[in-house]
Amino acid sequence: MTKLDAVKYDADWVRAEEAKRKWMAENGLYTEDEEHSSCGVGLVVAVNGKSSRSVVEAGINALKAIWHRGAVDADGKTGDGAGIHVQIPAPFFYDQIRRTGHEPREDQLMAVGQVFLPRTDFGAQETCRTIVESEVLRMGYYIYGWRHVPVDVTCLGEKANATRPEIEQILISNSKGVDEETFERELYVIRRRVEKAAAAAGIGGLYIASLSCRSIIYKGMMLAEQVAVFYPDLMDERFESAFAIYHQRYSTNTFPQWWLAQPFRMLAHNGEINTLRGNTNWMKSHEIRMASSTFGDYAEDIKPIIAGGSSDSAALDSVFEVLVRAGRSAPMAKTMLVPESWSKQAVELPQAWRDMYSYCNSVMEPWDGPAALAMTDGRWVCAGLDRNGLRPMRYVVTGDGLVIARL
Repeated sequence: MTKLDAVKYDADWVRAEEAKRKWMAENGLYTEDEEHSSCGVGLVVAVNGKSSRSVVEAGINALKAIWHRGAVDADGKTGDGAGIHVQIPAPFFYDQIRRTGHEPREDQLMAVGQVFLPRTDFGAQETCRTIVESEVLRMGYYIYGWRHVPVDVTCLGEKANATRPEIEQILISNSKGVDEETFERELYVIRRRVEKAAAAAGIGGLYIASLSCRSIIYKGMMLAEQVAVFYPDLMDERFESAFAIYHQRYSTNTFPQWWLAQPFRMLAHNGEINTLRGNTNWMKSHEIRMASSTFGDYAEDIKPIIAGGSSDSAALDSVFEVLVRAGRSAPMAKTMLVPESWSKQAVELPQAWRDMYSYCNSVMEPWDGPAALAMTDGRWVCAGLDRNGLRPMRYVVTGDGLVIARL
């Protein structure tokens, strides 16, 4: 796991790894022909924490390399879902704000919401926009306006295009001047209020893929190699990021839909959660105690934490998100949800580690199952496996200062 603003690149270690690989190649122990493609989920992160175009391009190229490992419909173009999660490039979105007729308030934090709307029902579209705007204003923030996200539908299959939502972005300013953590927490509350209001109004088709001042998600039911084709934003040179989390879906327990494409708001997952019913029941009985101390009067707004109809990955993401919004770091939230198998390890763990895992075990039941995870809270970027090692994941630290992890 990597903290974007704190981890230092170890050049000596990288040189040693490169020397070892060279020695193996010269002595017949390694050939590039023995390399195999990976699939599913992965991340690219700059160790120095600085945004760059190269990180976004590496994430796009990684998606292109794994497209063949996901499900493809008979039309040859419709996929089960693919996407990429990157930081919000402020200069790019400042320009989009100017196009709305406003001058961006660069002294204030900016948030972007990636919103899926019902495409063929214009009345429902307007109702959805009204609901979103009402909740943003109710929380006391300023709305610059809406932006139609440019898309290239020629890369979509017939089924993907038939179910395609209208995709728009809402641009928001932190006019209250709250700190970043509070802004993120209140954006989370806004999103949950919007979801509940849309459900109460009987409107389907509204889905907020991301609503954050830190990061944004581009996803859908295209093939992984077509994500950056469908979303030309990703090809803009101003689109820079210090991390990219990517995912190609192979649906096994829920029917493919645009909103079920990954990454989700914080997490991308390859595998299946085998303890899902027990985990969701645990959440129903304990969610109020998890939320009340941090969210206060907003506690009722965020329940139920796991939305009905969620896939196992979406359910895990929802719990991971609320743990983070309640004040825990991404590494701690991951440790609580998917701890390593520690109680009967042959090698004695340090007492501090055993105490930490005992605490986690007392707070929450583990989410068990084949799991390869890539996740972020916008500050930390983490990768992890399930407790049984049923999903392998490899990582490398490159010579140009990137950490690349991939299933």
